Amino acid sequence: MYDIIGDIHGHADKLTALLARLGYRHQDGAWRHPQRSAIFVGDFIDRGPGQLETIGIVRTMLDAGSAQAVMGNHEFNAIGWHTPDPELPGEHQRRHSAKNHYQHSAFLTEAGHDPRLHQELVDWFLELPVWLDLPGLRVIHACWDPVQVARLAPMLRAGNRLDAGLVEAAHRHGTPEYEAIEVLLKGPEAELPAQMQFTDPHGQLRNKVRLRWWNPAAPSFREAAIVDDATREQLPDLPVPPGVLPLAPTDKPLFFGHYWETGTPSPLAQRIACVDYSACNGGPLVAYRWDGELDLAAANFVAVH
Repeated sequence: MYDIIGDIHGHADKLTALLARLGYRHQDGAWRHPQRSAIFVGDFIDRGPGQLETIGIVRTMLDAGSAQAVMGNHEFNAIGWHTPDPELPGEHQRRHSAKNHYQHSAFLTEAGHDPRLHQELVDWFLELPVWLDLPGLRVIHACWDPVQVARLAPMLRAGNRLDAGLVEAAHRHGTPEYEAIEVLLKGPEAELPAQMQFTDPHGQLRNKVRLRWWNPAAPSFREAAIVDDATREQLPDLPVPPGVLPLAPTDKPLFFGHYWETGTPSPLAQRIACVDYSACNGGPLVAYRWDGELDLAAANFVAVH
């Protein structure tokens, strides 16, 4: 029996409130439940006011055996931010641009002033698996694409973990490793047809859009795109080509985070659920209480604001 918990992004207060709501108690240095354990979908850091407190809660639970976790794209980005680029002296694998610094600033404020602590946390991020494929369910941060899972699996360390060489390759645009990590930790993108473009909320022209991969029956780019309503009107009402959206396995439930869902939590498909409901943007921190069922139910979501 697992409680799958969504993206926390440094909101330790919401995490402790959710754990308490779920019946976990802080005992012997960690949050524990007498019958259940938690699974975190990643993105522990950035944005919120309790970066180190959040990591401390999750780490002690993993060490105590009362939780498991997968890596989010923000942990992957933190590794790249901290790691020098061996091909470009003075640069890092994730560039120290103003945009990237802004996204990472909450974590850097709490951890960046202490080099030893910063290195320790990056080393811990590297120990997080990219996915969990357990007997009754699967968990990944953004997208279970069987093609990319099969491509990356032989390259991973034991327990589906990245190593330093794979992290470096995954920061090189155009490599198979880069493509795999982009899809699995950030979700698939597709180019718009006929060289079409749209303007995103930041004023940038784009010709690619992230898609609701869990809905392979979506009839058009306009419906499948993960965008705000104003942007959606710019997108073509043309069909998504066959083969663009990955076909996730449905033999057991699949859980992920990443997508800043809103509204009342509910499954996205019969055996697919997102547990990220925008906790970092005023929304609730959400968990799904899984008791072994194949078909997921809206009544099993628990949310705290």
